[in-house]
Amino acid sequence: MLKKARKELPDIKKSEERLEIPKVLGHIQGNKTVISNFHQIANVLGRKPEHLLKYLLKELATPGSLKTNALILGRKISARLINEKITSYVELFVVCHECKRPDTKIVKEGSVTFMKCLACGARHPIKTKI
Repeated sequence: MLKKARKELPDIKKSEERLEIPKVLGHIQGNKTVISNFHQIANVLGRKPEHLLKYLLKELATPGSLKTNALILGRKISARLINEKITSYVELFVVCHECKRPDTKIVKEGSVTFMKCLACGARHPIKTKI
């Protein structure tokens, strides 16, 4: 009976990727775009919301403000474009260039800012001027 039950169970597919970036949730309100899960995205990435905000505003070339529960962008922007920019942020500032793991933190030593991998110990300088 146990063998028969195991055969009837659906296959469980495990994701090999440990870092799953939440998709942007939000809406367009007039001429502005409101992202309601911005703080959740920053927490999943392990970065300060202000750092991610600064990168997004520069890449999207738009003004914006961070509220307690949402990010408000100064123009209409598609969720697809915002998700692409967040993915490029992850490649630059979150994932280790050596071992490709998301276990990193940003450390400032003197005048140089490094991304230090907690998994393999690699350090890479990152540009501070976003």
